[in-house]
Amino acid sequence: MTSIVIPAHNESRVIGRLLDVLLADTPASSPQPGPAAGDTEIVVVCNGCTDDTAEVAAARGARVRVVEIPTPSKHAALRVGDEHARGFPRLYVDADVVLGAADVRALADTLTGSPDLLAAAPGRDIPLADCAWPVRAYYRVWQRLPAVREGLFGRGVIAVTAAGHARIAALPPLMADDLAASLAFGPGERRVVETARVVVHPPRTWSDLVRRRIRAATSCAELERVQGRTPAAPSARTGTADLRALLRSEPGLLPAVSVFVLAALAARAGARKAVRSGDFSTWLRDESSRQG
Repeated sequence: MTSIVIPAHNESRVIGRLLDVLLADTPASSPQPGPAAGDTEIVVVCNGCTDDTAEVAAARGARVRVVEIPTPSKHAALRVGDEHARGFPRLYVDADVVLGAADVRALADTLTGSPDLLAAAPGRDIPLADCAWPVRAYYRVWQRLPAVREGLFGRGVIAVTAAGHARIAALPPLMADDLAASLAFGPGERRVVETARVVVHPPRTWSDLVRRRIRAATSCAELERVQGRTPAAPSARTGTADLRALLRSEPGLLPAVSVFVLAALAARAGARKAVRSGDFSTWLRDESSRQG
């Protein structure tokens, strides 16, 4: 059995679209609704919700098991999800992305068919048509960065085997949970499965993009404090060498790289206060990506 754990905090506006796609491709004659009926379970852990996320998820039927906890904590929600989930491979899926049942199967098949792999994630699709031009420029650069292309983070989905789960379960609670999980696996232990796709909705406005980047900068600082910022420590930070290499291969990206650098500087400035005070719990949420 493949298990899908979805932590959800006040996600009533978006969780329905994820669940509908996960449940969409079951034959009408199947006695059990849902993807790969009988082989996949979905556990939604509503954590500290003050909206109707639980009701929206429960309305999708018996194949969606809804668990509610009072604490608004993604880390706690993931651990509770583990207590209720029964199978491997196991997928952890953010409530605000869109992932189909066929994509779940592609990830599960990759892990079960490759004994050396411990973790996998889908290729990402980022719809930018409704975004402001600086946001589009930023993502033109971001999506081309080697660490972004090869890492499992920034996708809202990570699938693990039982052995892979044991490794990430040992990680401390961190804001950058997906980055920490990605860095926990070596290149030969993880894979981006491009035949599986996830839709990751980006921020639509510059201010929301900066909020996201402040959160990312704060998260990276917390992770570095935990693991120790040494040359041997794994990292997904973007350096000037990465940007120079990108410009050498695509000189036309210069305006977009300038926007990328501006966003990075704004994020670093915005994160400085939180890092100094050790505030790694304030979650700067982007609401524009959750618009219908």
